[in-house]
Amino acid sequence: MKTKKVLLILAALLIIAALTACGNSSTDKKEETTVKVGVVGESNEMWVPVIEEMAKEGINIELISFTDYATPNKALANGDTDLNAFQHYAYLNSEIENYGYKITSIGDTFISAMNIYSDKVSDVSEIGEGAKIAVPNDATNEGRALKIIEAAGLIEIDADAGDSPEVADITSNPLNLEFVEVDAGNVYALLPDVAAAVINCNYALDNGLNPGEDSIFQDDVSYYEGKSYINLIAARTEDADNKVFSRIVEAYQSEAVKEIYAGTFKGAYVPAWK
Repeated sequence: MKTKKVLLILAALLIIAALTACGNSSTDKKEETTVKVGVVGESNEMWVPVIEEMAKEGINIELISFTDYATPNKALANGDTDLNAFQHYAYLNSEIENYGYKITSIGDTFISAMNIYSDKVSDVSEIGEGAKIAVPNDATNEGRALKIIEAAGLIEIDADAGDSPEVADITSNPLNLEFVEVDAGNVYALLPDVAAAVINCNYALDNGLNPGEDSIFQDDVSYYEGKSYINLIAARTEDADNKVFSRIVEAYQSEAVKEIYAGTFKGAYVPAWK
């Protein structure tokens, strides 16, 4: 009898242990998913709140940093990364046209602000007759600069020119403004010699300007007809509807990221999502 009782007790203990183990495996262990996101450079602080938020859901975001713009789309297409976030639509469309990548945008992020700055006036309304305005001379940046100058109310541009107009597309220039066209990296150096200048955000930051405070007119998504200059999060086209990826986009398009744009990046990035 004693032997039988001992066996029954041992059997009961084994059953309890098994049930406890099952319980722990179903409640204590979360299945984790790692998503590799290709980025360029090391200034990716806007991803910190996204990484923290997704970690709560068992999704580990690993940022893969590239040093050039040519590699991230190739890595995504080859499956070395799952997403990337470094480019605007114009660049992505060019890459698709040139290389046939089956890559799709799954969410908008920001535009890199090209603001108007001045050492001579504090408002665009103070710019006078015949004033000189410095602008980048490459096609993409000059087109954006002219759109911003138009948004400031200083000129009018032929609507058919789209988001990449040229000086020749200006249809109205009531102040007879003179446009000084130089390499984008040299626009800042001309500030002492011109009434105003349209400067890319990276060059503004490099030269100690605060895009959110020092400009006399700020860039905005609404100044452009299309999405050419809006940056994005991209995935392989076959993964465009992936629920985990969609959740990452949702976490990115948040107030926390907006605060980092305004604070850490001093307004250099302007949110592009609604």
